[in-house]
Amino acid sequence: MFPRLISIGSFFLPTYGTLVALAFLAGLYITLHFAKRAGLKTDPIVNLAIYTALAGLLGAKIAMVLFDFRKYRTGEFKLFSLETLQSAGVYQAGLVLGLVMAAWYIRRQHLPWLTTLDVFAPGLAVGHAIGRIGCLCAGCCWGIATHVPWAITFRNPQAWQLTGVPLGIPLHPTQIYESLAEAIIFVILVWRIRRPHAEGMIFGLYLILYSVSRFVIEFYRFHEQPLELGLSLTQWMSIALLLLGVWVLLNRRKTPAAH
Repeated sequence: MFPRLISIGSFFLPTYGTLVALAFLAGLYITLHFAKRAGLKTDPIVNLAIYTALAGLLGAKIAMVLFDFRKYRTGEFKLFSLETLQSAGVYQAGLVLGLVMAAWYIRRQHLPWLTTLDVFAPGLAVGHAIGRIGCLCAGCCWGIATHVPWAITFRNPQAWQLTGVPLGIPLHPTQIYESLAEAIIFVILVWRIRRPHAEGMIFGLYLILYSVSRFVIEFYRFHEQPLELGLSLTQWMSIALLLLGVWVLLNRRKTPAAH
């Protein structure tokens, strides 16, 4: 694929990083749109988006290092390196730490908890959909070998150097699977948030839909980490987030809100 968008001598602009930045801006635009419809002030929402994004990146990186701790300890992977900086990390871990940051900021700013999470949900979905295209371009988060007609084959040595993706082998395009799943989730959430709904319903729905789709897609992704009871660590995290989504739906406010 195209891990480097622009190269000038030793300098290059990573495609993944560029798309992640675009994903954040697109997600923020969608979030502000629905925040205004919900009567929320703009400045606290922008600040919350920045703080949660930074916390999410940190959480994703920490989980990535913990998952591959043996390789970092032996020196096979370098902690302070360009490859580590450009790696996608573990999205669910980033989401969890982002939620912790959101809980702190929402409480500090006295924002309506469930309504705030609701307006962020569609932006999360569209941002993640764009970000997974960045994963495809970089070569990370690749799938297992397959011979399905829609398999993709990486041939760019730069992608192998950055992520270790196998070259010349047809693989499941799991990055596209997840991007399409998130795009569909985004459409569903936008359709639902525009209609009367109980506060907390949109975010709970996001957690459930994403967790189910990620759980299924994980069966087609390549995993270096050992399975636990037949499931990957990411699948166990998906189950936990699914249960959280169910809990949010069961404890949402009953009064419908029209946005």
